[in-house]
Formats: sequence, C-alpha cells, structure tokens
Amino acid sequence: MTVRLRRSIIIASTFATCFAFAPTPGASQSAATKSQSASIPRLADGKPDFNGVWDRPRVGDITKNVDECGSASKGCKSEGSGEVSMTAWGLEQFKAKDKFDYAGYCQPWGYTRAWQTEYPVELMQTPERVAILWESNNVFHVVPTDGRDHPKNQDPSWMGNSIGHFEGDTLVIDTNNFNGKTWIDTAQHPSSEQLHVVERVHFIDPNHLAYEVTWEDPKAYTKPIRNNRVFTRMKQGAEIMEWWCMENNRDLLLGHMVNGGHPPK
Repeated sequence: MTVRLRRSIIIASTFATCFAFAPTPGASQSAATKSQSASIPRLADGKPDFNGVWDRPRVGDITKNVDECGSASKGCKSEGSGEVSMTAWGLEQFKAKDKFDYAGYCQPWGYTRAWQTEYPVELMQTPERVAILWESNNVFHVVPTDGRDHPKNQDPSWMGNSIGHFEGDTLVIDTNNFNGKTWIDTAQHPSSEQLHVVERVHFIDPNHLAYEVTWEDPKAYTKPIRNNRVFTRMKQGAEIMEWWCMENNRDLLLGHMVNGGHPPK
C-alpha cells in the first residue's frame, strides 16, 4: 500500500467518524424544540398554562408595525399587515365622513378592538375554558375549550362567539357571529357581520407569547388580514386595574356629545 493511499484511507475514515457523531440539523432543532416545550408552564392535563397578566403592544392601526409594550414592559411588538385590500362596500365605510364614534359613547369596543388597546390583559385558564379579562372597560370574554362547536341560530353580538382547541401546544380560538357595529382598530378599518377571526397563541418562552390573528371579512375585504405579535408576562404581583368609560360621555370643552350624539340610522 502506498503512502498516498494510506493517507487517503485515514482522511476518509476521520471524516466518516466526524459525520457519524455530529448532530444533524434536524436533530439539533428537535432537541431545541423539546427543551423549549419542557420549560413552559403547563396545567395538570399537560396543556400549556397561559394563566397570568400580559402586556401587549397598542395597535391603533393594524397595517403598521409596533415595537413597544403598551404598559412599559419589554419585548412586545406587532408585525402589521401592510396595506389592506377593501371591497367597494368596505372602502365606502372607511372613507365615510362623520362616522359615528361608538367608543365615544362608551358602547362596547367589540372583540377585535379590545385586543388592540394598550392596557394589560389577564388570561385565566382551566382545562375546559379560557377567560380573557381586559383592563380596558373591565370587560371579559369566555372561550370554551371543551370540544363544543359554535351554537346554531345564535344572536349576533359585539364580542362574537368563540370556541377554542389545542393543536399541539398552540391554542386556536375561532370567533364568529359579530354584529358588524365595530371597527377592527382605532384607525377605523371597518368590519361587518361576516367577520371571522382566528387567533393562534403559543409560548415563545415562559415569559413571552406569540399571538397571530387573522381577520376574514368578505363583505369588507378581498382577502384575509394578518398580524403577528409578541406579548410579555408582567412582573409577579401585577394586577389589572379598574378602568371605566362613563355612560353619557360628554365633550367638556364644547359641551355636546361627540359627533352630535346621534348614532347612525
């Protein structure tokens, strides 16, 4: 055997040994995923435990990015949708002058706009339901996670009807049956009674949540709208506070109701 051939065999053997013991990209990713999964809080049934008070970005306009928390925590952000594509009806609603500001009359903000506020939100979770407690207006919403479907012939409402289920460690919330009386955000992007909202929530790490929301409303928009956000767990001992909008809200400077005080006919 020549020296050159012997050297080639040794080199080949060395490379084979290195590759045999080197972790593959898939194995590394799997190990990282398992480590992350093991570190998140869980309920007794093994499902992720979202209980806690969470800070989140204030999203006044769903098309724009936000890089800060509404209540001064660190790590919140929102990836906006960019320009949205509206139907003729949606564009008419969006560009209408003298829109009725239902929030100025302390009417409900609705499910979608409640999620856009800057105030903390508390999640209270059991194996059968998740309760969402918003500090803004002290309103709440219950999401059953016990396997039920949306009820038939339900009455439309400001908050809609929600049902939830888990896909692995991701909580999926499906909400429909809105009354069409609210905007999606403070920028007054419209919604109709055909609005359908899907939210997906999972842990990034024990103190941060990934929140993805998709709005579908074929009456107002030609295609779905999506935002991706990060929520931050607030410090231990944090509690949501009392926050009220007063009925019969008035403009103290001008002395009259906002926009004349008459809802649309």
